[in-house]
Amino acid sequence: MPSTLLDPRTALVIIDLQRGVVGMPTVPHTSEVVAKNSAALARAFRDQDLPVVLVRVSFSADGADVAPGRITDPMPKNVTFPEGWDELIDDLDVQPTDIRITKRQWGAFHGTELDLQLRRRGITEIVLTGIATSIGVESTARAAHEHGYNVVVVEDATADRDHASHDHTTTKIFPRLGLVATTDQILKELETR
Repeated sequence: MPSTLLDPRTALVIIDLQRGVVGMPTVPHTSEVVAKNSAALARAFRDQDLPVVLVRVSFSADGADVAPGRITDPMPKNVTFPEGWDELIDDLDVQPTDIRITKRQWGAFHGTELDLQLRRRGITEIVLTGIATSIGVESTARAAHEHGYNVVVVEDATADRDHASHDHTTTKIFPRLGLVATTDQILKELETR
């Protein structure tokens, strides 16, 4: 019986599970839970020969590639990040077959080759995990929807710094863009393929 949750050509897209992001306190799930669930999903996707996309945010040393604009909390152009802040966490067990994307703004599509990498592999759906729910994950989900991809967001593999933001995004925004599922639901779907 065909899956009602996953397309045959689905990719897992993990947002910002890097040392400088995972170290922040998150709700309603800890960053450790998000990392554990995302890693389990990555293993399962790899076992099914489905793409795993690891997205990180990073900036040049001079900060000149930070998104401009009139924002209330701009990142200073000469900010110094701790060594290794943008390195993917070890829990992800990065493999040579994984697709690595570096973004310079909230979402993973604009200014990156994510769409190209997905389309060339015939991907019609993305499953999203990561931090933060209302920023990088939501921005990527919106853009994926606009690019014509089916979207599934894994609620217990996402977290935010603000509980209300996570809840609003999960209950109001994501259902308008696609489906919201749990790690166990996705793993069960993959097991029955």
